[in-house]
Amino acid sequence: MSFSVPRRYFLVSGCSEAPTELNAFDGALRQAGVGDVNLLKVSSIVPPACRRIDPIALPKGALIPIAYASISSDKPGEVIAAAIAVGIPEEIDQVGVIMEHSAVGHQAEVEKIATDMARTALEMRGLSIKSIESRAVEIKVKDVAAAFAGVALIP
Repeated sequence: MSFSVPRRYFLVSGCSEAPTELNAFDGALRQAGVGDVNLLKVSSIVPPACRRIDPIALPKGALIPIAYASISSDKPGEVIAAAIAVGIPEEIDQVGVIMEHSAVGHQAEVEKIATDMARTALEMRGLSIKSIESRAVEIKVKDVAAAFAGVALIP
């Protein structure tokens, strides 16, 4: 039996205003660089020895596994934020974790929660922490807005 195991990952984020929540979400994806692909939402595991790379251009229409957080709002003046954090263990043969969080609130608050969850997930697995990387974005709603942060997992 053959399984696809990602060997690389990259972090993305974006936010957008638009006339509808779905259009705002689409705009946030486009700003993040993943708006012209099909996202396959996955749970939060980084395969052993998977390495971080800078974001790359993805083939239009490709199926891309991604763990992500998103939020949208139509309440003018509200601040919304989305964040992801990747926890990588010292042990190269063990899995890493991705934690996602979105909420009404500021980028720093949401990013801290995601980072704390990544730390806890590694500790619960009995793993030593090599690194925790995070990405977050916030937007103040004018009409309708969305915020998005994700980790794309690629071959």
